[in-house]
Amino acid sequence: MQWTLVVPVKTLARAKSRLADTADDGVRPDLALAFAQDTVAAALACPAVADVAVVTDDVRAGRELAGLGARVVPDEPGGGLNAALAHGAAVVRAARPESPVAALNADLPALRTEELARVLGAAAQFRRAFLPDAAGIGTTLLTAAPDRELAPAFGPDSRARHHASGAVELRLDAVDSVRQDVDTGGDLRAALSLGVGPRTAAVAARLLIAGQ
Repeated sequence: MQWTLVVPVKTLARAKSRLADTADDGVRPDLALAFAQDTVAAALACPAVADVAVVTDDVRAGRELAGLGARVVPDEPGGGLNAALAHGAAVVRAARPESPVAALNADLPALRTEELARVLGAAAQFRRAFLPDAAGIGTTLLTAAPDRELAPAFGPDSRARHHASGAVELRLDAVDSVRQDVDTGGDLRAALSLGVGPRTAAVAARLLIAGQ
């Protein structure tokens, strides 16, 4: 079974505001883009993934992620994260109705292809499933079989909301890279300790140099 992943990318200038104590306004857009690039590159390298659709209206992000091999879908609803994901899922399903679909966070810079493959393999047993984030409050991955709507409910307390929607929570060990999203400075340090992709590492080095 090969999956189509839908990855939402916010306008870079407005992304990662909670990293303000770690990265200033001049660096945060670069950091957000690096997160997305490393996430998408790892996802595309995963044998369980057929393709990746990035939902964004950011011209720079769209150009760079298309260069990695992702399909770029304009965020036509403009109604926030869940509307963007539902729209992206509908677009990819129109082209590949037989494909299972998964929503994947764009801020997983430590993502490992083998861990993503393991999570998707486990998710294939259920019609809808999700993986909680490292904090145990949010969600980093939501999946839907071909005969089910994705029905995303990301945002505050999304773990509880996805569980309430009937999605099965995936309880897996040793998939830390798929759970470690980055919203805060502490999250970034945790991701760096796991080992991030090359683009995130390069931008993070700028932060470390500036802090010396």
